Amino acid sequence: MKSTLRALVAQAIDSLRAAGTLPADLATPEFVIERPKNRGQGDFSTNAAMLLAMPARSNPRAIAQALVDALPANDALGQVEVAGPGFINFHVAESAWRRQIGQVLEQGARYGRNDSGQGHRAGVEYVSANPTGPLHVGHGRAAVIGDCIARVLDANGWAVAREFYYNDAGVQINNLAISVQARARGTAPGDAGWPEDGYRGEYINDVAQAYLRGDSVEVDGHVVTGAKDPADLDAIRAFAVAYLRREQNLDLAAYGVSFDVYFLESSLYTQNKVEETVRELVAHGHTYEEGGALWLRTTDFGDDKDRVMRKSDGTYTYFVPDIAYHRSKWQRGYERAITELGADHHGSLARVRAGLQALDCGIPTGWPEYVLHQMVTVMRGGEEVKLGKRAGGYITLRDLIEEVGRDAVRWFLIARKPDSQLTFDIDFARSQSLDNPVYYVQVSHARMHGLTRQLRERGLGFDAANGLAQPLDVEDESARELIATLLRYPDVVETAGRDLEPHQIAAYLLELAQSFQTYYNDHQFLVDDANLRDARLVLALATRQVLANGLALLGVGAPEVM
Repeated sequence: MKSTLRALVAQAIDSLRAAGTLPADLATPEFVIERPKNRGQGDFSTNAAMLLAMPARSNPRAIAQALVDALPANDALGQVEVAGPGFINFHVAESAWRRQIGQVLEQGARYGRNDSGQGHRAGVEYVSANPTGPLHVGHGRAAVIGDCIARVLDANGWAVAREFYYNDAGVQINNLAISVQARARGTAPGDAGWPEDGYRGEYINDVAQAYLRGDSVEVDGHVVTGAKDPADLDAIRAFAVAYLRREQNLDLAAYGVSFDVYFLESSLYTQNKVEETVRELVAHGHTYEEGGALWLRTTDFGDDKDRVMRKSDGTYTYFVPDIAYHRSKWQRGYERAITELGADHHGSLARVRAGLQALDCGIPTGWPEYVLHQMVTVMRGGEEVKLGKRAGGYITLRDLIEEVGRDAVRWFLIARKPDSQLTFDIDFARSQSLDNPVYYVQVSHARMHGLTRQLRERGLGFDAANGLAQPLDVEDESARELIATLLRYPDVVETAGRDLEPHQIAAYLLELAQSFQTYYNDHQFLVDDANLRDARLVLALATRQVLANGLALLGVGAPEVM
């Protein structure tokens, strides 16, 4: 409907230019079609006249009335009126609402999807946890945010690659290896000889015992077998990384998260991508040497100071492989590259972008796009939860899924904007209460399946075509609110994809479920009057379809029975 109205307003502007009411060289402004906050002001409103008035040197209300008079005839339009300083308010014809309800039923699972990103590629990187331990709740928030961003981009027509970047090189991996080696030799945390920076979780002992047994681990098509030798640190390192990568993959699969690309940091070195990137930066004149170190002149690109790339000992600082990695994304054709990270990574973002700009290879300013999430506090019984023995001091994603179930974990970790602090209340998430938003939405979906079961049990008929042929009760406040909310879904999907904000889907689904519940409470559905029954059930089935579509974008189940 917004697209239809936008086209009609654009045609009216063209007509006024042709008639001389507007200057012939006056460009069409970036006007909006939006829903007024006050429903009494119509179903949609536009600010086109006010944007045209100043360059046309005319009164906004006069321009607005001229636009209304010039609007092409269209059966989607009911009343159109000028309001306030020059807004144009549109009341949609009841027949147009009916056609859109029909589209929901006709398109089914495809309803709400669009092709705005068709022909374009996006890469979404998320989780990217070091393979040094179990995934914690912060990783869970990253996983659902990244996964849902990928889902909404896909719904907007983008070809999306989901990517996991494994930091399988560096100090942390060495700490993992020596921790497993210590356990394999019988040394435990707190004993003399325990590594100063060793990982203390009980899972380290699990890895060590599997290595000593000679277990085989398959990950990403490769099999790594424990060598059983506590002295072979290289073998321990390879086994421990493979073991924990497999564990992380199993946790993510249980969480409903998968990836298309697993990118190893080590490959940047084995394939000389880091050295190649550094040579490019030097060749383009954005580096200099000082104090035996190689510096990147990041201040040329907005950073507050220049940054060391290669230290005097010949090793690279941590952001250099990040530049090489993101350069590979550009080379792989990602027009949008989205990286989901914890907020603690904020300090490195400017220097990575500066490095990409310094390559002078056409990468746009502001590429890649970053989505940062804040920490999660887990509560139970009014107190913060710290489960520790297995993970060594934090609650794992697996713990949380086992406590409350995948659907609730995904919902509560996606339902708020990523940059907001999040408190996850286990008791609330488990509660089967209408105050619990995920339970409320799922119950609403199941309730509509219940209506169709009752329909069969009572031997009543249902004819969707007949229901769509009946006038919608748009004068009924709860019906009109439900219809307006229901048909807003495509706009929500488009906005969530554009702004990388899948939490908007969760907020919308709760609003839709509440609108349906109000309508449900006000009306009988399984009435004897077939026309009335069909008309009301059409609305229920359309709402059920949209709830299912939206829940799918969040990776949350749409149960038929609760």
